[in-house]
Amino acid sequence: MTTTVRIRGRRRARRRRDDRGQVSVEFLGFLPILLVIALAVIQLGLAAYAVQQAGTGARAAARTATLDEADRKTTPEAAGKAAMSGWIAADAGVQASEGGGEAVATATVKIPSVIPGVEFGPATRSATMALPAEPGGSTAP
Repeated sequence: MTTTVRIRGRRRARRRRDDRGQVSVEFLGFLPILLVIALAVIQLGLAAYAVQQAGTGARAAARTATLDEADRKTTPEAAGKAAMSGWIAADAGVQASEGGGEAVATATVKIPSVIPGVEFGPATRSATMALPAEPGGSTAP
């Protein structure tokens, strides 16, 4: 906005500078809130991805455990880790067991953190699959 000031017969235009830079200051005040929200969204996505990878590894290990040992080309633990992304599988643990006519596999994955020094703990998922019936034998109840 321009105002006109009359000084001893001469007119001179003067600009108002009251709110100059106000938008920049408001943005700088709001920027930390935006960054925290962005980091929270990224962290939530990483946690969801880690849980999904744990489920994938557990299912792959359980599926491999249901195969006859003669047909297996790898161990259930190795199959579970191979089914996960490389950077997630590096810190993952997979365990498989058989009994009662079923194979149970559990995968534990460390949830990565975008904030240094903050740990979110592991994500654990289990999968259970029925063992195939033995030829000529009875099926498990």
